[in-house]
Amino acid sequence: MTRSGNHLAAGEYWFEDLAECDHYETGHLVVTDAHIVAFAGLSGDFFDLHMDDEIAKALGFPARVAHGLLGLALIDGLKNRSAVRIMAVASLGWNWHFRAPIFAGDRIGANIRVASTRLSSKGQAIVTLAFKVTKQDGTTVQDGETALLVRQRTPN
Repeated sequence: MTRSGNHLAAGEYWFEDLAECDHYETGHLVVTDAHIVAFAGLSGDFFDLHMDDEIAKALGFPARVAHGLLGLALIDGLKNRSAVRIMAVASLGWNWHFRAPIFAGDRIGANIRVASTRLSSKGQAIVTLAFKVTKQDGTTVQDGETALLVRQRTPN
C-alpha cells in the first residue's frame, strides 16, 4: 500500500480534511469460534468449510475457515471504532477480495488509505478508502475498497 500522504492522527475528518494517500491503521481483533458460529447463524451460511474442522482438513485447510464476509464485517467495525473518525453518512458500495483464509485465533487489522476524493454531479462528497487487511504474521487476508458518502463542513 502506498505510504505517501499524511498519517491521520486520532480525530474527526470531514471531506475537506482528507486528501488522496492520507492513511491510518485500525485497531486489531482476534477472530473467535464464537464469531464464526454467530455469523453462520446470522447469515444462514452453514457451509461445511466454516462449520466442520474435519471437512476443512479434507479440503487442505488446518481448521475451519471464517466466512470471508465475516472478515469484511469485522474490518468495517474496526474502521468504525477507530480513533480516526471519517464523518461518513453512508456506504455506497464495496469492491473486495479474499486473499487468504482467516481462522479462529487469528488477529486481524487493517491499513486504510484514502484512494480518492471527489464531488458528485449533485455536489455530494465521495471518499473512496482502500483497505489492506492483515493477520498477526503479516499475511494479507483481504483487501479492497469502499466508497463512502461523507459529510462536508460547508455543503454545496
